[in-house]
Amino acid sequence: MKRYFNLPWHYFALVVLVTCIVYSNHFYNAFHFDDFHTVVNNLYIRSLKNIPLFFKDATTFSTLPANQAYRPVVTTSLAIDYWLGNGYNLFYFHLLTFIIFLVQGWLMLLLFKKVFDVSSQSGYNYFIALAAVAWYLLHPAMAETVNYVIARSDTLSTFFVVLAFVMYARSGFCRRTFLYLIPVTIGALAKPTAVMFAPILFFYVILFEKNLSLTDFFRVKHFRQILNAVARTLPAFVVCALLYMWIDRLTPKTWEAGGTSAWHYLISQPFVIAYYFSSLFLPVHLNADTDWKVLSSIWEIRFFVGIVFLAVMLVLAIWFSKNARTRPISFGIIWFFLALVPSSSVIPLGEVMNDHRMFFPFVGLIMSVVWAMALFMMPYKNFFKKHTGATVAIFVVVLLGYGAGTYQRNKVWHTEESLWYDVTIKSPENARGLMNYGISKMGKNDFETAEKYFNKALVLTPGYYTLHINMGVLKEAQGDSAIAESHFKNALLFNNKNADSWYYYARFLFNQGRYPEAIQALLNTSKIAPGYIPASELLMRIYDRQQHYDKLHELAYETLKRVPGNTEALVFKASSARRQSRLSYEMERIRLDPSPEKYLSLSFNYYLAGELRQSIKIATEAIKLRPYYPEAYNNIGSAYNVLKEYDKAIPYLQKAVDLSPNFELAKNNLKMAEIKKNEINR
Repeated sequence: MKRYFNLPWHYFALVVLVTCIVYSNHFYNAFHFDDFHTVVNNLYIRSLKNIPLFFKDATTFSTLPANQAYRPVVTTSLAIDYWLGNGYNLFYFHLLTFIIFLVQGWLMLLLFKKVFDVSSQSGYNYFIALAAVAWYLLHPAMAETVNYVIARSDTLSTFFVVLAFVMYARSGFCRRTFLYLIPVTIGALAKPTAVMFAPILFFYVILFEKNLSLTDFFRVKHFRQILNAVARTLPAFVVCALLYMWIDRLTPKTWEAGGTSAWHYLISQPFVIAYYFSSLFLPVHLNADTDWKVLSSIWEIRFFVGIVFLAVMLVLAIWFSKNARTRPISFGIIWFFLALVPSSSVIPLGEVMNDHRMFFPFVGLIMSVVWAMALFMMPYKNFFKKHTGATVAIFVVVLLGYGAGTYQRNKVWHTEESLWYDVTIKSPENARGLMNYGISKMGKNDFETAEKYFNKALVLTPGYYTLHINMGVLKEAQGDSAIAESHFKNALLFNNKNADSWYYYARFLFNQGRYPEAIQALLNTSKIAPGYIPASELLMRIYDRQQHYDKLHELAYETLKRVPGNTEALVFKASSARRQSRLSYEMERIRLDPSPEKYLSLSFNYYLAGELRQSIKIATEAIKLRPYYPEAYNNIGSAYNVLKEYDKAIPYLQKAVDLSPNFELAKNNLKMAEIKKNEINR
């Protein structure tokens, strides 16, 4: 074992340095996709005390029942991120993933060199292995997994599979004592794909320990050796099978794969796998959310292309397994296909393909391709020696090209707006991409652009409940409560088992002052997702407004049990003890120490509570203290808009825009007031 630590590690250190430079722009990239229900809104990761619970209760993984998978190792790592960053500090969530990624690169170097040495002793093997690792670490296809926080499941499971292989292949002690199965267990508890370690290990034993080819499976004289290989890998198969059953048992029945037809999904995968393969060489179509659809039948050309590709790869795997020197090529191909079995077979996932699904398979594929290239170049080694400088320069330029692509992908993942804009360009038929880009524009108060993209998405998927929720939010912001409510009701019509459908409708009802209906909708939200804290916070606000202090005290107490230190619950608990509403208490305190900012904040809270006249009155107090306060004028104008008193709204909103010409929210509110006024005057 010692001799492996006497290798020229400074070359690997250089690769790590370049990788750090390439990923230097990703450490503050935003949360995306499933990050919101597994990280941002997941109250359980906010305390390390919940770690034992992660291993007993899979509902702690996500606030959405359909996404509650048993991945306790992932949730534990996220809780550590939250603790290290003292909250949702993006840097720490990305840091741990990146460290795991780099250490995996070191483990891959150890594994690749071992595999190459078994096949052919050469002084070049270290550098061939290093080239493969550098390609992997700098490859743009890895960027999605590294940037996407909840893809920690892929980084952890792959990391532990590679670690298990290193322990098995390079440590007799770990092999004899079965210690290599410990990382397999941890990896499976991060993502079940790690159980593919067992079949991959079987082929490793066959090819490199028994020195058999794939055709030897059909020869009687090798039957005893094959049986011995089965016996040697049996502990791994048993452990992986038990792990899979355990994970399946603890996965809530509410979990859904997301797809519909297993058959149509299966016949689509050969072409998807061919796409993954091509992305190793030309990663020019990487996309966070494609608009690929499942094939309707086996008579489509893409099915035949995929089948031909699979057949060719199978022939190559068999052919290269015949010679000990070329077996790493065969083993890499086998690794590639086996690692894709969980996501590219009979389990119909929600998306036909995904970039992060290449992370695990590419470990094997890169090993295969780089070794094949090395063997091709070996007869010309004298030529390459003679032109060492040019050879190295070409290699470095190619790698830096991949690195530059990764740097650009990091930029794409920087914000919700940049990510979803990229999706809309590459997948114009993707309704989710169009919707999410619209959401990013709505967050910037660019309602016109948001509505444009929402309408495009509605044409493609009229039954998309999340789209109707967001359209409802937009229409409410535009002051069209009737259309907004119709969209919220459509969301419930299409999916009344989703907590978001009930919560956003409840929030709308609250804003309309329809408290009894809002209460029932919030109770439905909490029934579906008990850990949905925004629902509890809104319900506490209603109880506070209605002066239901006993109910308020009980709910505040329950919320604090779930999330100790929750600010809203602490405030409302104090309100229930005083038997005085939160807003009236805040008003008393502000009068003792007034400031424009405090009055503005209170005005906004009264606006949210639906007490619009009081909101106007308090915003006026802010203007008395600061006459040139655009936010206060906007608050008054917004309140008059909701009251449909557009003649009164327009002067205040115009004043806000005059004071702050780049105040987008005020400009949108002014535009809406003028449109509504013109509609009335027609």
